[in-house]
Amino acid sequence: MGTYIDLGNDGFASDKTGTYVDKTGLIAVVNKTINTKERYSCVSRCRRFGKSMAARMLQAYYDRSCDSRSLFDGLEIAGDPTFEEHLNKYPVIFLDVTNFTTRDIPRTELVPVIQQELKEEVLSLFPKVTASQTDDLMAVLVKVCSLYKEKFIFIIDEWDAILRELRPTPQPLPVGRGVVTSDTENSDGKSIYSPPSQGGVGGGSYNRYSNFLRRLFKGSNTTQVFAAVYMTGILPIKKYNTESALNNFIEYSVVKPGDMARYFGFTKDEVRMLAADHGLNFDELEKWYDGYQIGDEPSMFNPNSVMMAIREKWCESYWGRTGAYDNLAGYIRRNYDGLKDDIIDMLGGGSVPVNITKFQNDMAEVTGKDDVLTVLIHLGYLGYDRRSLHCYVPNYEVSLELKNAVEDTGWTNVVQALQQSQKLLDATLAGNSTAVAQAVDAAHDENTSILSYNDENSLACVLSIAFYSARGSYHIHREFPTGKGYADLVMIPRKNEDKPALVIELKSNRGAKAAISQIRRKEYPAKIAEYTGQILLVGINYDKKKKRHTCRIEKWEKE
Repeated sequence: MGTYIDLGNDGFASDKTGTYVDKTGLIAVVNKTINTKERYSCVSRCRRFGKSMAARMLQAYYDRSCDSRSLFDGLEIAGDPTFEEHLNKYPVIFLDVTNFTTRDIPRTELVPVIQQELKEEVLSLFPKVTASQTDDLMAVLVKVCSLYKEKFIFIIDEWDAILRELRPTPQPLPVGRGVVTSDTENSDGKSIYSPPSQGGVGGGSYNRYSNFLRRLFKGSNTTQVFAAVYMTGILPIKKYNTESALNNFIEYSVVKPGDMARYFGFTKDEVRMLAADHGLNFDELEKWYDGYQIGDEPSMFNPNSVMMAIREKWCESYWGRTGAYDNLAGYIRRNYDGLKDDIIDMLGGGSVPVNITKFQNDMAEVTGKDDVLTVLIHLGYLGYDRRSLHCYVPNYEVSLELKNAVEDTGWTNVVQALQQSQKLLDATLAGNSTAVAQAVDAAHDENTSILSYNDENSLACVLSIAFYSARGSYHIHREFPTGKGYADLVMIPRKNEDKPALVIELKSNRGAKAAISQIRRKEYPAKIAEYTGQILLVGINYDKKKKRHTCRIEKWEKE
């Protein structure tokens, strides 16, 4: 067994012990690409979404040094027509880049060390090959394929670790110029830093690594050497001003997963089976970890968090253990182009438009709000709906982490609204209309600096953040369709929650009673009644002249 080649199948065998969700259908997708022009796959997933496990599975399947048949018996791939054709047929090179970025190696020496260690192992396993001092890894691989008549499968796990963890140091610019690459801002909230150039500190490592990959996978001998290449990481391949250095790769990402979509996370059916097998409440798992839309899969769960909940028999946020939190807080703290408004909107259950096409797939080159939102999508802190081109907070787990990050930004007004949200919910459920009006007044006053507050939509945004704590026990819907119009805000209790549903109608200068009348006239409760027995009708009006709210709360009982 080698260090990088002929590793055997111990890694996947270990992954299969205990609870295992069958994702071996991914192998069939990769099999279709072998020895075709689409043999180069770059698969980017969120942190803790099973990247490394998928890489170990592929390595165990293709590795010629072991017999993995029994490991795949009864799994999805065993019934695929390509199963026998490629099972344990290839020398597999498996490179985990984090094994180098975490070692005490000067960054300028990272790529030379990777080259040298891989080359030495290839030469030890293929002794007929004679290499000169000037031969790099690719030259040696070409000689191997020529003499031994074999092609390699090359699997790179965390391929973008060098780009993420060893990114160049930002260089200062005069105040008011450039884009945000640091937490330091001037008095106007604008960054005083710009992204590093290729020649900045660390830029040489970037170039060296890019050339290393290009030499392997874009040269004239690439098809002679590799039957397939599978790279997995968090980010898609970096974009350049001209064309990508690796534009022959087929990219599969959370925003463009292709036919790998159902292997990016756990589906609802998979989690429902896990819940039944382990005696967990599926509705709780759904509340905490569901909500990602990946390709045509409308409902995907965070697999790591689901498995942690199964192990600990408890649903909570496991994001804090991934090491990604600093990235989240740092990006939110930048707050430019109206990012703060969007974060508030999404915390309250809304969604915001995002242009994902401008992002250069480089965390060191974040040049605007769209880039920040796109990074957060790739990190898994936001979901992405490719039909509406909007992003949103996918579930309760992520909303808690986003709330924590907001509290760390110093956004005092938003933090106060979040902290008071439970009192607002309690007052609403108790039918205390005076307390509700006062709480909405406070939320309005705290957020006037960021919202124009001239219409019901602005009021809905403020109310969404004011009712933040309700996300734990309610499904919150803005502009809920009722058949005869749209209710401004509807809160439907989650399963096993003994609470009434809330139908909230918002008005400006028309009175809270008029809001209640509209709810009844358009029969909004009839549509909601299928979810619950009791419903509270809440009318809230904003008097623009007095700059005060009034509230009216009535009960509606299902007949």
